[in-house]
Amino acid sequence: MILLSPLLKKIFSKEKKLYEFIKNVFGYYPKNILLYNLALCHKSASHQEINGIKINNERLEYLGDAILSAVIADYLFKKFPNKDEGFLTDMRSRIVSRVSLNKLSEKLGINKFIKSSNSNLCRSINGDALEALIGAIYLDKGFNFTKKIIVNRIIKYHIDIDEIESKDINFKSRLIEWAQHEKKQIEFIVVNEIGTGYNKHYIVDVLIDTVNFGNGRDYSIKKAEQNAAEKALIKITTLKM
Repeated sequence: MILLSPLLKKIFSKEKKLYEFIKNVFGYYPKNILLYNLALCHKSASHQEINGIKINNERLEYLGDAILSAVIADYLFKKFPNKDEGFLTDMRSRIVSRVSLNKLSEKLGINKFIKSSNSNLCRSINGDALEALIGAIYLDKGFNFTKKIIVNRIIKYHIDIDEIESKDINFKSRLIEWAQHEKKQIEFIVVNEIGTGYNKHYIVDVLIDTVNFGNGRDYSIKKAEQNAAEKALIKITTLKM
């Protein structure tokens, strides 16, 4: 009988939980569990540097983001053969938005496995981890396998395409219409840029008659404006109650 030290028992216990989590959520046991551990390591918990590169999930996030976007684009292209490029782009943006991916990540329970020094450091931490996991699946099992996982285990079970299509989420347009009706002055201002390259986030404030009614954060200014407008509309609705 082999006796394991408390440290080894702890390591094996964590690995077993992650193995079971991947099996329950995605339907298979991973081959290279280290990839999945890395996918769940936020940059705030970076450790050990190799040639000056910190070990965290940012590279896997970049890879997973590209794969997820491509698979979603392919799925929508086939599902809506008569829709134009604008419609397809808008639908894809809704599905892979930071807000949507954060909610999906929490729904799947991914947030419970993320390693970070402080989960409040980045509002997109959960969605980023989901994208990084997709990157890990791709490296572990290949593109065709990953595509099947995204379509059969994520889209079909957790994303209501018809509801997304019918839902009006152009919050900025709705806010502007409200402001015009109420004769209010509205302004969107980029107040900060965080990060560089693919990880750059924009923070946008929305001002109504010079009063800050909310802020949004995302990889693009357009999406950050949408997030800010959504918060402003919620605040306006609350004030009316």
